Amino acid sequence: MGGWSSEREVSLMSGKGVADALRERGWSNVSTLDMGRDVAERLNELKPDVVFNALHGHPGEDGTVQGMLELMGIPYTHSGVTTSAIAIDKELTKLLLVPAGVRMPRGTMVKSADLHSGDPLPRPYVLKPVNEGSSVGVAIVTAEGNYGSPIGRDVAGPWAEFDELLAEPFIAGHELTVAVLGDEALCVTELKPKVGFYDFDSKYTDGLTEHICPARVPDEIAQSMLDMALTAHRVLGCKGASRSDFRWDDTQGEAGVYLLEVNTQPGMTPLSLVPEQARQRGISYGELVEQLIAEALQ
Repeated sequence: MGGWSSEREVSLMSGKGVADALRERGWSNVSTLDMGRDVAERLNELKPDVVFNALHGHPGEDGTVQGMLELMGIPYTHSGVTTSAIAIDKELTKLLLVPAGVRMPRGTMVKSADLHSGDPLPRPYVLKPVNEGSSVGVAIVTAEGNYGSPIGRDVAGPWAEFDELLAEPFIAGHELTVAVLGDEALCVTELKPKVGFYDFDSKYTDGLTEHICPARVPDEIAQSMLDMALTAHRVLGCKGASRSDFRWDDTQGEAGVYLLEVNTQPGMTPLSLVPEQARQRGISYGELVEQLIAEALQ
């Protein structure tokens, strides 16, 4: 857990939750490891039977740590090297999922420096790093926004942090998500931020977002998202748990359902969505953790 990505604090919360749950369920040999650059040496000292990978972002969710664990011969939870490397890259994910029938927004890669001379898409549009999670570095550019037109060079935003960004049309409507556990899509949750959009703070600050689980959407809309999430899980080759995030423009019916991204190592914090959906299906947090470990040891 931990590490040095932009999602470090979330990972520490996930890891603590997992370790606490295992100890509460009678596991007496649980070690926690806040990953540093000496991670391989530390793992060699611990000699674990299995690693619960509670890392989020780079390098724990992009195939790097997975490759190290493969070389060391240590079983680990969640997806493998290739799946992790593809799924963390939103453009690579589209290349696999769109031909498989999963509807995703059409996007274009843009040099951040070029944003100061003009918009890559008609406003409103979304700018996001191609390989970050938890809504890190996401900006919604609207005609009425305060970024300027074109975006000002001295205005704070992801263009100041990343050399290249993915630009996608903004999809109005509802923010929803579907967890897949094993090979089953669990349910649909709608996320209603109290202020703004479902950004990093809204995800991890108690009280800032209302979770409606299961979502109050028409059956055919829910089924469309369940089907897309399971297809994405299978096509990408995910293992353990994954979570697919959606937007739904309710003025377009089923044609307004778009998958935005697939998370191969979803959060395990008190506010996280996979544990919430598992509870909805009668699976406790501790049972969820043990199920993920059991699959890793198969």
